[in-house]
Amino acid sequence: MKVFAWLIAMSLMASAARAAPTPKAAPATSVATTAAAAAPTAPPTKWVEGKNYLLVAQPVPTSLPKGKVLVTEVFSYACPACNQFQPYMQKLVKSLPPNAVVDYVPASFNSSEDWPMFQLAYATAQALGVAARTHDAMFDAVWTTGDLATMDPSTGTLRARMPTIEDAAKFYQKQAGVPVASFLATSKSFGVDNQVRRYEELLRAYAIDRTPTLIVNGKYRITTESASYPAPLDRTFNAQRLIDLVDWLVAQESK
Repeated sequence: MKVFAWLIAMSLMASAARAAPTPKAAPATSVATTAAAAAPTAPPTKWVEGKNYLLVAQPVPTSLPKGKVLVTEVFSYACPACNQFQPYMQKLVKSLPPNAVVDYVPASFNSSEDWPMFQLAYATAQALGVAARTHDAMFDAVWTTGDLATMDPSTGTLRARMPTIEDAAKFYQKQAGVPVASFLATSKSFGVDNQVRRYEELLRAYAIDRTPTLIVNGKYRITTESASYPAPLDRTFNAQRLIDLVDWLVAQESK
C-alpha cells in the first residue's frame, strides 16, 4: 500500500485499508474528494440504511451518561488512508454538537504494516494520559518526519525494519516528556493488556474490515465508501457527505 499525495485544493485521495487473511498489505479502494467538496452539499433527502450506513449486528452499549452520543473512529497510525482522512476527522469533530463524545479505537489487523505495535503504543499513551495531545504528532512521525515510518518513501515499499515499541517510547518521551522506561513498563502492564483486549473485542463487535471506519453510539457503521453512495466507488467522493451523515446520526441518537 503506498502513500497517497494530497491533490489540489480540497482534493483527497483516500484508500480504504481492508483486513486480509495473509500478511500482505490490506487491499484498498480509492476515492477522491474534488474541489466541489469545498462548499457543503445538501445531504440526500433520506440517508439509506444498509447503503449509506450499516447497523452493527449487536450494538455495543456505551458507558456515557444519558443524552451523550459516542462517535468512534477506528484507525491506525500506519494506515495511509487514515492519515489522509485526518483533516476531515478534525473538521467532523468541530462540527459535532456539545453532547457528542469522540474516541478512537486503534486497529491491529494489518500486521505486515506494524499495526499491532501502534495499537499497543496508543493503549499505553491512553493509560499515561498523553494520547490526545500526541495524536496528530504520531501521524506526522509516521508520514511526515519519518521518525516512525513504515514505508520507504524512495521505493514506496515497506521498510525492512519496522518501528518497535521502544521506538514509540522515544517518540512519547520527546513529545510528551514520558520517560522511556516508564512508557515501556506501562506497555507491559495489566491495565494496558486489558485495554488492548478491549480494542479487539470492539473491532469484532463492530465488524471492522477497513480503516478509517466511523461508529456512532455503538450502533451505526460508516465508511468513506458508504457515505458516498449512490456515487460509484471510482467516482467523486464528497467528504462533506460523511460529515453530514455522522451529524445526522448523532442528531437521531440525541432525540
